Amino acid sequence: MDTSLKIAMAQIAPVWLNKVDTLKKVEQSIKDAVAQNCELIVFGEALLPGYPFWLALTGGAEWNTETNKKLHAHYVNNAICIEKGELDSVCQLAKAHKIAIYLGIIERPEDRGGHSIYATLVYINTDGEIKSVHRKLRPTYDERLTWAPGDGNGLKVHPLKAFTVGGLNCWENWMPLPRTALYGQGENLHIAVWPGSDHNTKDITRFIARESRSFVVSVSALMRKADFPKDTPFYDELIKNAPETLTNGGSCIAGPDGEWIVEPVLHKEGLIIQTIDFNRVLEERQNFDAVGHYSRPDVTKLTVNTERQTTVEIK
Repeated sequence: MDTSLKIAMAQIAPVWLNKVDTLKKVEQSIKDAVAQNCELIVFGEALLPGYPFWLALTGGAEWNTETNKKLHAHYVNNAICIEKGELDSVCQLAKAHKIAIYLGIIERPEDRGGHSIYATLVYINTDGEIKSVHRKLRPTYDERLTWAPGDGNGLKVHPLKAFTVGGLNCWENWMPLPRTALYGQGENLHIAVWPGSDHNTKDITRFIARESRSFVVSVSALMRKADFPKDTPFYDELIKNAPETLTNGGSCIAGPDGEWIVEPVLHKEGLIIQTIDFNRVLEERQNFDAVGHYSRPDVTKLTVNTERQTTVEIK
């Protein structure tokens, strides 16, 4: 078996809160990765259609304001409904070019009524099939004002050549038990997606790699003041309060020994490409394997509920 895997980290900015134009940018990144013979491409958290930066710029915790209501409605209208086929074009590209994809989206799922939204990490395999839809378990800080909490249904791993790949959203990567849920299923290539910035990726990426003795690929988006579309609701207020750089990237890769393969890349938009070798996993598991020879399931064991949560069950 070929033990190598060529990975593209798509460190790009969204066309903020515009799902149609951001989707076009995602599709172009996939085509660019295919042209360089990449076998997996990863996009940042909530990239499609963007992270809710307005919450920190407009008094997002204020009750019942016109600004917050209208921006939230605009966000929901640009969220992705998978059931309506809004990722079909991405799936078709994956199938046509035999490339696997991890894509961070804002999801508007019909199985939760179609009005609440979730920060979701979608895995599409090389046959163009959506194999997991992982809704972020616990939105962080002000994210809770716009995103709903998810469930364990997407805590899944997937075969990809010699590797077993799994992924988590942003600060979920700090949660020991969701990490362990993936380790225990054989994960050896961990995907961590972020809205951006090296303050998120510079420590946890290497820590997870060293803990799990896996490759860890952290992918972030970019967002600059100039990336706010002028037709965004309350554009003038957003621009007045926004710093020049909201997220600086920080995409990176650590090897199974916890050392850098690609150090955090800052302020650069485009594809960051690296080839990794599965045999490095086996070398580092010789001395530590958190769910194998260096575990005691007779003493401590994790229970994982992977049932998709829904308010109404029609029988």
